[in-house]
Amino acid sequence: MHKPIVIIGAGLAGSEAAWQCSRRGVPVKLFEMRPMRSTAAHQTANLAELVCSNSLKSDTENTAPWLLKEEMRRAGSLLMEIARQTAVPAGHALAVDREKFAEAVTAAIESEPLIELRREEVTCIEEDAAITVVAAGPLTSDVLTSEILRLSGSAQLYFYDSISPIVEADSIDMSRVYLAARYDKGSPDYINCPMNKEEYDRFLDALLEAQSVDAKDWENLNYFESCLPIEEIARRGRDTLRFGPMKPVGLRNPHTGTIPYAVVQLRQENLRADSYNVVGFQNHLKFGEQARILRLIPGLENAKFLRYGQIHRNTYINGPALLRETLQMKRHPNVLFAGQISGVEGYVESIATGLLAGISATALAIHAEPIPPPRATAFGALVNYICHADAKNFQPANITFDLLEPLDEEARRRIRDKKQRHGLVCKRALEELDRWLVTALPEVEEEDTESTSCLGNGSSAT
Repeated sequence: MHKPIVIIGAGLAGSEAAWQCSRRGVPVKLFEMRPMRSTAAHQTANLAELVCSNSLKSDTENTAPWLLKEEMRRAGSLLMEIARQTAVPAGHALAVDREKFAEAVTAAIESEPLIELRREEVTCIEEDAAITVVAAGPLTSDVLTSEILRLSGSAQLYFYDSISPIVEADSIDMSRVYLAARYDKGSPDYINCPMNKEEYDRFLDALLEAQSVDAKDWENLNYFESCLPIEEIARRGRDTLRFGPMKPVGLRNPHTGTIPYAVVQLRQENLRADSYNVVGFQNHLKFGEQARILRLIPGLENAKFLRYGQIHRNTYINGPALLRETLQMKRHPNVLFAGQISGVEGYVESIATGLLAGISATALAIHAEPIPPPRATAFGALVNYICHADAKNFQPANITFDLLEPLDEEARRRIRDKKQRHGLVCKRALEELDRWLVTALPEVEEEDTESTSCLGNGSSAT
């Protein structure tokens, strides 16, 4: 008789983990504290709500983000299939209509008979009574964070993350912008707002003088380096934005035939194409300041903002000190972690760890030994980083080729072209993945279920 697997948090990781367990016949109790208790970033009660951008990164073949998504697709990821169904134009990236995406995930989870969705806040983790996946996300409640600290016996880790603004499509002056994808890769789906040097300098000076929401000493805030607020990037030098989110390279203006001095890109937010995300413009400025400064961008002079940028604290554990490569805790093997709280950064990475935790939890439920993914795969590269990075200086990571196992020395000497190397790394990864899937995905016969005890009162997700 299988006890239900307990999953705390019905965000990207928790929803995927629940699906992976249920599709193999193992019952799940999935806890989500929203809408009973909301967070600083969520706007709806839907599961798997995307709170920052709507992009799931590049889907260009033989890139590291593509490889991770391809591995998930081959492993039967629910969220990757829904992402395909709700995709919006985004050049070579995979972006989704975030509302339709979350609605579809919610409908799929609610209609699965083996998943019991409970809208409660979890206040305790019964490490010996139930197999538990903690996928509470970076916005974990204080009560549950205390429980995690009790289990881990270590200090809390966190970084500050931000959300980009969204503008109403009808308020964009299309006569001042142009459609293009960088280097003409993919369809020209991005709206590009070009700036000359004078316009850039005026925008930068206003940004540097703007008032932030909080008067704290910014140098004491622990930001994730790949998601810095634009005002923090600007403080590092007058050209840092031009080499970051406002990089004009590969975005020739068809009206002038030249490369602008700087460019602000807007990405379609939903299938209706009635709103656009200001790409890379996460910030921590007062709303009035945001409106004033962002309207200095050509084409956004009369912009109507559907959402302003925000900042919130993300919680994550010290994976190298606490986790095995199956995402089980070393000291409490019945407790697994998935999503950003496990030490990954990004939507795709969160879904991937949810999928892996679901597979491991299923194996535990049928009294089998969980099998970690091969090191050569993107799955394996992620968990290798989570479990073996420097525990004293641990920072969350995205999937990159730097994390993947390199080719042997002879192959690197023989093949000089980087794209060819990446292609071979991806080919090897998918071959290893296919072999692993044969043994790592247990099929379980349906059985009567048994309820768990203390989990009433449940926590959050992202």
